[in-house]
Amino acid sequence: MRARSLTGRRELLDAARAELKARPGVLFHGPLGIGKSMLVASLTASLAAHAPSVGTVLHCAPAEEDAGLPFGGLVDLFARVPESRLETLAPEPRGALRAALLRGPEPADGRSRLAVRVAVLDVLRALAATGPVALVLDGLQWLDEPTAEVLAFAVRRLGGLDIRVVAAERVADGEQPGRLRCCPPGTAELPVPPLTDAEVADLVRAGIGADLPPGVLRAIQDTAAGNPLYALELGRAMALRSPERRGLGPALPVPRRLRALLLNEVRTLPETAQRTLLLASAAARPDLTLLRAAGLPGPATDLAEAERLGVATTDAGGTVRFRHPLLRAAVYADAPENDRRQAHALLARAVTEPVERARHLAHAHPREDEDIARTLMSAAESARRDGALGAACELAGLAARRTPGDRPADRADRLLAAAEYACDAGQREEAAEAAEAVLAESDSARRRVRVRLVLLRNAGQALEGAHALIQEGLRDAVGDPGAEAPLHHWAAVRGLLCGELEEATRQARRAVRQAAVAGDTETRIGALATLARVRSLAGDPVAAEAALVEALALAGGADGGPQSWRLIRMRAILALDSDRVTEAEEQVVQLLPAIEELASVEEVMATLVALARIQVRAGHCREALHTAARCSRAVTQAAPALYAAALAATAGGTAAEAGRLAEQAVRASEADGDRLFLLRALAVLGQAGLLAGDPRGAASAVEALQRVRELGTAMCAADPPLLHWYGDLAEALVLLGETEEAGAVVREAHARVGDDTPGSVLAALERAEGLREAGTGRAKEGAARLRAAVDRLRQLPLPVELVRTLIALGAVERRSRRRSAARTVLAEALETATRIGAAPLAARAREELSRLDAGDRSGETGAGGPELTPTEARVAELVGGGATNREVAAKLFISVKTVEGTLSRVYRKVGVRSRTALAHAMAAAVLASGAAVDSGDDCRVDPPERAVLVSRPGRAQPRRTLDTRR
Repeated sequence: MRARSLTGRRELLDAARAELKARPGVLFHGPLGIGKSMLVASLTASLAAHAPSVGTVLHCAPAEEDAGLPFGGLVDLFARVPESRLETLAPEPRGALRAALLRGPEPADGRSRLAVRVAVLDVLRALAATGPVALVLDGLQWLDEPTAEVLAFAVRRLGGLDIRVVAAERVADGEQPGRLRCCPPGTAELPVPPLTDAEVADLVRAGIGADLPPGVLRAIQDTAAGNPLYALELGRAMALRSPERRGLGPALPVPRRLRALLLNEVRTLPETAQRTLLLASAAARPDLTLLRAAGLPGPATDLAEAERLGVATTDAGGTVRFRHPLLRAAVYADAPENDRRQAHALLARAVTEPVERARHLAHAHPREDEDIARTLMSAAESARRDGALGAACELAGLAARRTPGDRPADRADRLLAAAEYACDAGQREEAAEAAEAVLAESDSARRRVRVRLVLLRNAGQALEGAHALIQEGLRDAVGDPGAEAPLHHWAAVRGLLCGELEEATRQARRAVRQAAVAGDTETRIGALATLARVRSLAGDPVAAEAALVEALALAGGADGGPQSWRLIRMRAILALDSDRVTEAEEQVVQLLPAIEELASVEEVMATLVALARIQVRAGHCREALHTAARCSRAVTQAAPALYAAALAATAGGTAAEAGRLAEQAVRASEADGDRLFLLRALAVLGQAGLLAGDPRGAASAVEALQRVRELGTAMCAADPPLLHWYGDLAEALVLLGETEEAGAVVREAHARVGDDTPGSVLAALERAEGLREAGTGRAKEGAARLRAAVDRLRQLPLPVELVRTLIALGAVERRSRRRSAARTVLAEALETATRIGAAPLAARAREELSRLDAGDRSGETGAGGPELTPTEARVAELVGGGATNREVAAKLFISVKTVEGTLSRVYRKVGVRSRTALAHAMAAAVLASGAAVDSGDDCRVDPPERAVLVSRPGRAQPRRTLDTRR
């Protein structure tokens, strides 16, 4: 069984294995092609692999033509049962069974039916007496009735025997199996569900060994509706087609083999019923009214015949629905080409909706025709105005193909419109194909500029390599301000994403000037919005606000329609960076419905990413997870979507999930050359490492956040989020014992602080400084700084930041043996984190409280000096075990200098002066922990980083607590 055949089925297979341990049987059921036989084979193979002592496997897999053959299934089942086993039966049952198996004559006394049942039961009992038995029944729906009766008799009497049944039965969607009686009482019924779209994509990719164009893959996903057999057949058929023949019509082409499997009975319907089904398959929204308007005399009667065969149904309102999308496609593909054209012609006269009428006209007349081309183009423009971007792209592409060859300019304009609509819809491959075709054929400079603008939009975040594309466009546009302005705007956007902020500023201002000369208000507004973003990132909020004010005035204010959408989102981000979180959320929430209805995929994604950022800061952690999921559905595997998912996971998911998604976002940003989102993704990766709360996580955080620091410096960036990330870097360095480096980072950040620096940034730096003070042994001063940060954050609507700071304060207070104060702030942190859904922080608060409780139980209250930090304890354990400083540094991903400084603090806390004395102290700690466990337990102890070595004047005194921190 190939691994790829189990795509999307491993969880179900695991569930079946678990059921088979507790139950006498498992019955998979579902429609044709859903994967039942694969599951039966995999489960049977698993039984043999996990229980080599399985004595006998009896197998039958009847086909449809076998259903009328009496005892055909029994013959298959007993094919591996030797004749010697039958010889042990009593004469009458033996004779009846041998006759049923066609190994002897029919008994003359007429009692053979009961005798066969008794014989089969006796054989199964005898087999079970020598070892486990598996009955594999794949295809119960085709099992002949005499065999089914024998099995129903036997399985009711197998209780207590080591016999397991693995079965599969084909049933229609939503229906229950009809042959459950062939399985033992208590058999688990497991419906086999459809695959998800992502699983279908993986299956098709593995099945054909290549990637299909996204549009073709989407059509396969829609038509297969999660059925793996259908998806693989469609994928293989499309892979064999040349690219020019992959154009999709009203339905996906269905290969002849699959049509034969589905339409065997449909082809026996009367000609009128088949014609009715064809019209229903060609219509976008078929109903009885439409079919009558198309000239069909009795569609209801025809569809009743189709419903009898399980092909299509008609509901109370007259709407026609095919049982499965592939049936619709198969009916359409099975009709002769001329019949399909006639169907579209009839529907074109019957429908009143312009877009649908134009589509039917195009398919009814598949030839060049200027009147039809104009009709299609008008419908495409109407669909675009209504926000139906995919339909607009399809119709404009049809218009280009129907344009006569003697009108090349019209064809190019229509193909270019199709590229623009595809770009709006997020159909990048389709957009690129149409745009490149125009670029290859057109000699119009302005049209070539438009093509390059489409290609720039189509590149998404991957603009690093777009310099040549922009320069080629500027050569075509020279002397034309209206063509030059948008290209300079794209140069500004490229500079922003590539971290070239001064170049981005220069290009944005030039775009604003040229757009003003050309009277291009839309480009002028867009360039001002980009200028605002660039100046904000450079730490110049005054210039950013001025650019936004000018742009909003041009757009007609906040109610200026689509032109104001980006500006409103930009203003919300500036408000967020200034800690005006409520204002930011109100603006984006009000904006989102209009954008989702009418805007391009890029606009939708940008707005959802902004909303996720705002929700995380506002402490709406559960909502942030939901928003990130919506963003991923809009554009999968793009850096912004991955960043949003990782950020939301830091708030409401898990540290591990956040780290995994952030790593993906980092790779995607690096592939795109997008330094703006690379900064953000690295920052989230650092936050995920901090959430882990251990030296390894801290080391990962330092690595990521050092890159943030370097990128920010190279970009001359100075916006509030960057300074906040400096605070995270300092915290991670403190966790690793790099207190001197942490101090340098905090000082560097403070040098960039101005009068307008938001309170959240100051609080983050205070938190980092407080932890650094505590890490150098100045716990009292550190706690004071942390309390100041808490007081500052209580004045701001930033509950996640408040919880982080409360946990940091609680940890410092606990290590200073101020247990009452620690418990108060940690309890507040846990309550707040739980209320807002901040799962990772709630887990951290619980860990700190459990350490506090463990200390109380072990009687540590009022004991000597502070306990070792996690890094100090880990260094002490490694050094105590004989590791050199260099080996410790390599193990913990820190510098040798840091190891030396950490050891000095450990010596001072523990009260020793040498590595040998420290080794004795660690050994004594292990012995102390061993004395606390009951006799007879194993000799393992908690990891050494959980140790608390309490100093005593003049000597080392080890002590252990049940600390759970790693």
